Amino acid sequence: MTDPSSQPAVALNGATFLYEGGRGVHDVTLSLAPGTILGLLGPNGSGKSTILSMVAGFRTPASGSVRVLGAHLTSQARARMGLLFQESSLDPLMTVQETLWLHGRLFGLGGGALRARSRELLRLVGLDDRHHDAVETLSGGLKRRLELARCLLHRPTLLLLDEPTIALDPDSRVQLWDLLQAVNAEGAALLLATNDVAEAERYCHTVAFLDRGRLVREGAPADLKRNLRRDSVRIDWPQPPPDIDGALMGWDGVGGVTWAPPMLHVTVDDASTFVPALFAVSGGGIRGLRIHESTLEDAYFQLVGAPFSPNGAAGGTDPPE
Repeated sequence: MTDPSSQPAVALNGATFLYEGGRGVHDVTLSLAPGTILGLLGPNGSGKSTILSMVAGFRTPASGSVRVLGAHLTSQARARMGLLFQESSLDPLMTVQETLWLHGRLFGLGGGALRARSRELLRLVGLDDRHHDAVETLSGGLKRRLELARCLLHRPTLLLLDEPTIALDPDSRVQLWDLLQAVNAEGAALLLATNDVAEAERYCHTVAFLDRGRLVREGAPADLKRNLRRDSVRIDWPQPPPDIDGALMGWDGVGGVTWAPPMLHVTVDDASTFVPALFAVSGGGIRGLRIHESTLEDAYFQLVGAPFSPNGAAGGTDPPE
C-alpha cells in the first residue's frame, strides 16, 4: 500500500473549471509536495482563487482531477485542511474566544485541549489580551490574525491561503510569515494565492505563474529566474524601429527581450553599458525607462509576454474570483 505521506499534498491533473462565457481555469496540472510552500502568482482574474476553491471542494472541475493528501476529496481530507479566505468570514458579534471555541467544536475539539490550543494561538498571533473583545472592535490587521489562528486551531496538514497578507502593514506581514514558516517547518504544506511578487520570491519553495486561467510555468523562484541577466531594463517606447527585439538579441550581454507595446523589456549583464548604446541607435522616441536588479517579476514578464499587474492588466478580463 502506498504511504500517504509520500503522495503530493495537492495534485491537479488537467483540471478545468469554466465560467459562463468560457473564461476560467483551463487544463491546469500542478502539484504541491508535502511540507512545502507553493505560491500561485498572477494578476487578478488569472485563476488563483478558482484553483484554491477546487482544492477546497467548493467548485468541481468540469474535466481533469483534483487529489488532496493522496486521495480524492473526502470529509476526512477536509478535516485536515485549514482555510484562510481573501474576504473576512468572521462573525462581528462574537468575541475572539467564542470564534475559536466554535471553530474548535466544529472540528471535534473541546475541553482543556481546546482551551490550551486557543490560548497558545492567541499568544502567537498577538491577541492574548483581546480574547474577551468582540470581533467588530478589532482592526483589519487583527482580524486577519484571528482568522489565521482559527485556520490553525485543529493543526491542519494542508493550509489553503488566499492573499494571506492582504490589508496587513509591513510589520504584521513579517509576523504572519514568521508564523506560517513555523507551521511549515512542523510539516504542514501551504498552497497560497498571491499577487505579491516579492512575497512569492522570498517565501515560496515553488511558484506557479498563471495567466488567463492557464499555467504558464512552475518551478523554484531561482529556477524561474535562471535565464535572466543581472539587470532589468523596461523601456517605454511606443514606436521602436522594426524588429528591434530581434536586433537586441544579438548584442553582447543581452539576455531575454520581450516586446509588450508600448513596453520593451530587456535583461542585460550591465545596464550602465547597455542603456547608452541603446540611446545611440534608438533614433529617438524613447519616453522613459526603468532599471533595477532582475527579480521574479521580470521572469514573469518574459515567460508570459506581458508585465505583471496585480490589477489584471496581464491577465485579461476574467470574472472576479
